[in-house]
Amino acid sequence: MIALLLRDLKLAIRAGGGFGLGLAFFLIVTILVPFSVGPQSALLATIAPGVLWLGALLACLLSLDRLLALDWEDGSLDLLATAPLPLEGVVSIKALAHWITTGLPLVLAAPVLGVLLSLPGQGYVWLVISLLLGTPALSVIGTFGAALTVGLKRGGLLLSLLVLPLYVPTLIYGAEVARRGAIGMEVETPLLMLAGITAATVALLPFASAAVLRVNLR
Repeated sequence: MIALLLRDLKLAIRAGGGFGLGLAFFLIVTILVPFSVGPQSALLATIAPGVLWLGALLACLLSLDRLLALDWEDGSLDLLATAPLPLEGVVSIKALAHWITTGLPLVLAAPVLGVLLSLPGQGYVWLVISLLLGTPALSVIGTFGAALTVGLKRGGLLLSLLVLPLYVPTLIYGAEVARRGAIGMEVETPLLMLAGITAATVALLPFASAAVLRVNLR
């Protein structure tokens, strides 16, 4: 499993869909928002949690179309399906590799970019906590979407259409945790909902992704 994880990390970086592309997109979104809504600090502080969460979500979405496509194209996916490691473990490792190369850098960069949006000081901790808790769900859901569209020509658009509705609950509760934390409100309810969504996706979706892959590989 460790060897597979290291292999996927190298492939994610070499294929151009790693942390560099996601971070660049995240930075562009954060820089352009003040130009579009104006330089009012109060307004930027209000929308900062939602903008940062939306930017992180879209940045995660960028690299999903190559999550399983590389293995499909070179035949590695067929070998992985017949390997001793269960297919559920394979898709879990791929989701973990995607989070390490895409989600984790976004979590680390979010506080820095929050300065550009005048995020209140007390909101930085909750922004990092919400992203750290929610971005694994984005990677696992994205892996499920990639499994559904693997082997399809030009499946990137279809993948986005399938995955985005599944991302909405994570976006709502993640942004709500960051928003409430920024203004000093109680965050327990949205935080527990976000944790529940992540726990449910991590527990259930690898089995669904593996089942879909077995159908596509027949």
